[in-house]
Amino acid sequence: MSLPPPGGGTAPGPRREIRPQEARADAAPPSFQEMWRQLGSIGRHPGSGGYRRYAWTGADTDCRAWFQEQAEARGLVHELDRNGNQWAWLGDPSAGDAVVTGSHLDSVPDGGAFDGPLGVVSSFAALDELRGRDGRFTRPFAIVNFGDEEGARFGLACVGSRLAAGQLTVEQAHRLTDADGTTLPQAMAAAGHDPDTIGPDPGRLARIGAFVELHVEQGRALDLAGDRVGVASAIWPHGRWRFDFRGEANHAGTTRLVDRRDPMLSYAETVLAARREAQLAGAVATFGKVSVEPNGVNAVPSLVRGWLDSRAEDQATLDTVVRGIEEAARGYADAHGIHLDVVRESFTPVVEFEHALRDEIVRLLGKEGEERDARLRVPVLGTGAGHDAGILSASVPTAMLFVRNPTGVSHSPAEYAAEDDCAAGVTALADVLEGLACT
Repeated sequence: MSLPPPGGGTAPGPRREIRPQEARADAAPPSFQEMWRQLGSIGRHPGSGGYRRYAWTGADTDCRAWFQEQAEARGLVHELDRNGNQWAWLGDPSAGDAVVTGSHLDSVPDGGAFDGPLGVVSSFAALDELRGRDGRFTRPFAIVNFGDEEGARFGLACVGSRLAAGQLTVEQAHRLTDADGTTLPQAMAAAGHDPDTIGPDPGRLARIGAFVELHVEQGRALDLAGDRVGVASAIWPHGRWRFDFRGEANHAGTTRLVDRRDPMLSYAETVLAARREAQLAGAVATFGKVSVEPNGVNAVPSLVRGWLDSRAEDQATLDTVVRGIEEAARGYADAHGIHLDVVRESFTPVVEFEHALRDEIVRLLGKEGEERDARLRVPVLGTGAGHDAGILSASVPTAMLFVRNPTGVSHSPAEYAAEDDCAAGVTALADVLEGLACT
């Protein structure tokens, strides 16, 4: 494998054998390498080398067209659901008890090539590998591309899966806006999707018997242990909080320091407090986004708005960290005559992936901590990163596979996974799908 540079329910019906050959297109579908090259140029910024694939933009449209092409090249039935998520089906979806895999294709600002797309490309490649093994499907099978997983445009992660699972109401979704004031419904309509259709989709989720998402690891646990592929145990609880520090705009050159009500000072001190509180608790806390008004070089700001992302291994620890950061921020604001508002914009509780499915995947790939063969070991590990699989876990049995990231860098153009590790991930996913959906 050669990769380019990094840059209400339905009861299951009687099972019948579903032959992949029945759905195979005449021409051989693109290989993993070909698919990777095709995606490589979509939404890539020439200056940063990172990706800017934001929801309901031109780059997103191109990614969606690519997904549909891959589905049709394999004789799969392409479907766009009410929330803009894409599905590629083999077999009858209405039969129920389907096995589904996939991930997302959107990115964070100047993100890497692997976060999301590796799972989608690997899903198509795993199906191709199963067909090469002459596998016989006994359950419906689908590959999915969930929309707006990263939340880069509208500030809320996993919009597509949250809507489907009923964790985001229609009213809340209609209030989402981007930095230019464009609402989510307006953006969807501009991209050709009817926003009046969005909402919970319990009937669709009830058809799914298992969802398995492959993802590049966003950390170094596998690399430090020398493992290529791992199985997820849980996703840490995590959330996003907006801190609005309101002061008084003034002239940077004529206003004495003692006369200023500068919200930037309180914000800067809060950033340092977040690092301190997280370090003491063994958690993580990040102010990664900030907006300033009036945003002039020669002006004391009137408003500094910063967004906190914090995650911890358990709920109690996360609550302690965020409470400590907010208390510190209020102390700094009071000292500088600043008004502070703190708003929790999103939150996801701890996700324990279903033990039965997780344990079955471990069994299929090899016992935890033991050599499956000379190439692959499969440990079980937790993660601080959120995923669509975590959102769906309340409605559907879900599991995740991680592929080794040698540097641990993610959400960056430097994000990377080696060729042989990606190949191991495809093989592992094919083994799991074969064990769950084939005879």
